[in-house]
Amino acid sequence: MILTYSHKQSAQRILGKTETVVLSQKLQFGDNFLIAGENRIALNNLCETGFAGKIDLVYIDPPFATGNTFRKGKRSATISSSQEDEIAYVDEKTGSEFIEFLRERLILLRELMSDCGSIYLHIDYKIGHYVKVMMDEVFGIKNFRNDITRIKCNPKNFQRCGYGNYKDMILFYTKSDQFLWNEPLVERSDEEIARLFSKTDSQGRRYTTNPLHAPGETQNGPTGQPWKGIAPPAGRHWRYDPAVLDELDQKGLIEWSKNGVPRKIIYADDCELKRIQDIWEFKDPQHPLYPTQKNLEMLNLIIRTSSNADSTVLDCFCGSGTTLVAAEALSRQWIGIDQSHQAIEVVKKRLGDGGLFQDYERARTAGH
Repeated sequence: MILTYSHKQSAQRILGKTETVVLSQKLQFGDNFLIAGENRIALNNLCETGFAGKIDLVYIDPPFATGNTFRKGKRSATISSSQEDEIAYVDEKTGSEFIEFLRERLILLRELMSDCGSIYLHIDYKIGHYVKVMMDEVFGIKNFRNDITRIKCNPKNFQRCGYGNYKDMILFYTKSDQFLWNEPLVERSDEEIARLFSKTDSQGRRYTTNPLHAPGETQNGPTGQPWKGIAPPAGRHWRYDPAVLDELDQKGLIEWSKNGVPRKIIYADDCELKRIQDIWEFKDPQHPLYPTQKNLEMLNLIIRTSSNADSTVLDCFCGSGTTLVAAEALSRQWIGIDQSHQAIEVVKKRLGDGGLFQDYERARTAGH
């Protein structure tokens, strides 16, 4: 499926544009860059200066097509003269104008991504499904990996004719099927262990049991034959070869029911870590340095999972610089871009000599 609208440009035209506008500021932090300027121009500049095919990970949190004005520390519909209420940016593009604005940048980002690169795009439920269709076109639907639900705040009790909203979404795509992936694992809580591993053996070890058979008949293979005189149930087969079943039994990893039905024993202390699923709870900071500032631990997870120590991470809507802080702490190279003077000053404060050192410490230790 392809979105169609009157002012949609071809990818060739977008990639063929030349820029005569000079970037307003390009600050260097070691091998890393913080660019102050319009991000389409900056992305085009990066393509022309040797960065095409060099970016392993992109995370972006673009405007959400809300029509709102964002100010330092809050969002408001009224203008205040105080410095604290200074306008950070105006989210003025909506509808197809917004989709084309974003598509133009995604085409340039795809050009910058390496063949093993990934992109995570943060968006909300009001426009996100249109963005999904557009990203299917830009990156190919076969390279769509996940629609991640992110719980962003505590439940809301506002009176409205509809369900409360306390989540947004992250669309995860790759450039190819050969992408960087470091399996993300987290510890199970004590409550989860007690719930999932409800049995206890004679040594006090918590465990549970799983069936040793699986759906589907295998009439000719060994997993379809009787084991210890017991045939698998009708329409099912043994999950393991009989030799493996014998080994499990010898190791005491099979529990026999009173009716003589075998089940595999799984101990809790062998399963202390679990895979991360596609619903994340990473709430926004209560006292953000910049409007729409995102959770540092969330960026830490994304960067650890989809990049390596020699990777370059790019955020072309970098805002308060949380992506850059996490990338710096994890020893990744990074490039940040934003056109808001206020955003650039916040990033410089967080990354400079007088920056928020605790941010680095939190990013380094998260997930370890």
